[in-house]
Amino acid sequence: MEAAFFDMDGLLVDTEKVWLDIETDVMARLGGEWSHEHQTHLVGGSMERTVDYMLGVSGAQVAPARLRQWLIDGMVERLRSGVVAMPGALELLDELRREGVPVALVTSSLKEIAEAVLHFVGRDRFDVIVTADDVTRTKPDPEPYLTAARLLGVEPTRCVVLEDSPNGVAAGTAAGCAVVAVPSLLPIEQAPRRVVVASLTDVSVSQLRDLSQLGS
Repeated sequence: MEAAFFDMDGLLVDTEKVWLDIETDVMARLGGEWSHEHQTHLVGGSMERTVDYMLGVSGAQVAPARLRQWLIDGMVERLRSGVVAMPGALELLDELRREGVPVALVTSSLKEIAEAVLHFVGRDRFDVIVTADDVTRTKPDPEPYLTAARLLGVEPTRCVVLEDSPNGVAAGTAAGCAVVAVPSLLPIEQAPRRVVVASLTDVSVSQLRDLSQLGS
């Protein structure tokens, strides 16, 4: 295994609930209503997709850039109060660091939001950070994971992606990586070079090494 790539929202930190709260508040400003079902359409997607979807649902005549800023400001303000790491996430990160495995954070969130999370999680836990600002195509396109591999100088087929969403899993698979999926809002099926677990507490570095070698 040459490297491990961690998703952020819903995999590293429990921000999906925060996103739901902020999206609900913003939708109210647009004069509409938001639900858990609406959120499932956006999990693992980009900010642009979220903005377009919310404008479509609400029918509001608000400039996309303005709505985008409402979402960013709301998320950053909430995250400044602190974030909650997902079970086993920081322990697995630290185990990888102790064993000298390079680690990248690869997220569809914008840099501002990622930096707010990293303030609490610790940027020094990662060798490389790839956000939506660093790519032209976000997940499910493989570009984010291929970018992380390029920056680390590693071969994607010898790396493991850790994800919680179907979009993220699709991106990791398309990049040629093995995948560990910890489903959050949407189900994810088992597949070749993919392991689905209930929590990162069920994952060890030795298991990641074994997975990275399957079919590579």
